[in-house]
Amino acid sequence: MPTVLQLTRSIVAPITRTGLFRRIAPVLLPPVEAVLGTLSGGRLQLASLLVPSLVLHTVGARTGVARDVHLMYTPDGRGRAIVAGTSFARDRHPGWTYNLLANPDASITVRDRTLRVRASPIPPTGREAAWARIEAQWPGYRGYERDSGRIVRLFLLRPVAELAGPQDGSSVAGGSLDASSAAD
Repeated sequence: MPTVLQLTRSIVAPITRTGLFRRIAPVLLPPVEAVLGTLSGGRLQLASLLVPSLVLHTVGARTGVARDVHLMYTPDGRGRAIVAGTSFARDRHPGWTYNLLANPDASITVRDRTLRVRASPIPPTGREAAWARIEAQWPGYRGYERDSGRIVRLFLLRPVAELAGPQDGSSVAGGSLDASSAAD
């Protein structure tokens, strides 16, 4: 029996693949996510209502400037996260993928937990399994790859250590990004 979340995803997912959504979402979603994040102290993301979501903190590949981006992630079942550089099916890779290629050491915030991670591109031999896992969570998501005309960069994010908490300096345990910490 499908859950309410699965039914909601099956209704919303096709909308996210429309041309209108792909034109509007890159402009509309980032400021909405920023406002929600500010109001909730970083604990709420719009996307997290439907899928596990994180904020990826990278360093710009060319500029060296700190960059943050809100992303959907898929738990890999081993405490790690898979992220896909779909960029709403645009024909160019998103900037954060260049940042991870240049500097794979990054951090992520999931709800109010911040973890240091090391990113590694998923090799060709692991792509089908990664896409199967992603599409089990969000049906039809690989359509972004087909429609973009490029091979979407997939990354595996592995937690590597503890990181000081954002406000009080307390340490946040490194840990799992599997279902227990996801909105799923």
